[in-house]
Amino acid sequence: MLVFIIGALRAIVEMLGLCLIGQGFLYLLAGERRQQNAIYRFFELLTRPPLQLALFLLPKGASGSLVGLVTFTLLFVLWIGLAWVRKFL
Repeated sequence: MLVFIIGALRAIVEMLGLCLIGQGFLYLLAGERRQQNAIYRFFELLTRPPLQLALFLLPKGASGSLVGLVTFTLLFVLWIGLAWVRKFL
């Protein structure tokens, strides 16, 4: 049962990381019109909680690209950590 829970958490973290990457690509492709893109807004909705966590950890006034990079790094480290824990269970 614990292996299933860790696997499910890892899948959620992986999905959030992929949504963050997709949001970044849409940011580059759509430019200023990105807020009118439904997929971008959906990715923004999904990645809001991890982005808010990264904003909480970073000092005030951090740039948006730094927040995205720190968020992705946190998700990647969590994803690797869950894989490591699952391997040894």
